[in-house]
Amino acid sequence: MKPSLPSKGPIVQRGGVFVRKYEVIFIVRPMDEEATNAVIEKFSKLLVDNGATIDKEDRWGKKRLAYEIKDCTDGYYCLFNFTAEPACAAELDRVMKITDEVLKHMIVREDEE
Repeated sequence: MKPSLPSKGPIVQRGGVFVRKYEVIFIVRPMDEEATNAVIEKFSKLLVDNGATIDKEDRWGKKRLAYEIKDCTDGYYCLFNFTAEPACAAELDRVMKITDEVLKHMIVREDEE
């Protein structure tokens, strides 16, 4: 029986498993550089441990927020582009929701080009 393919988003077959390309942007609460790096590495390791490949990691640095979030006026912005199964993206979303150091996050599927 063939697995049914979702109709939207780029789909890549990798080892018999269908994966998608995702982009996640998240804002980490202002902390010292070592603690910020530890939070970012935690998410990077989570993705790799769940079978994802990180295509690009872009750290935008500390920026002023447009409005106060969880009593913070500044935050450290980070962007990952990764390829993974939908379950991996769901797990990343779940962990980011319960991580206190993350002020905001958003995971989106990349569109077909």
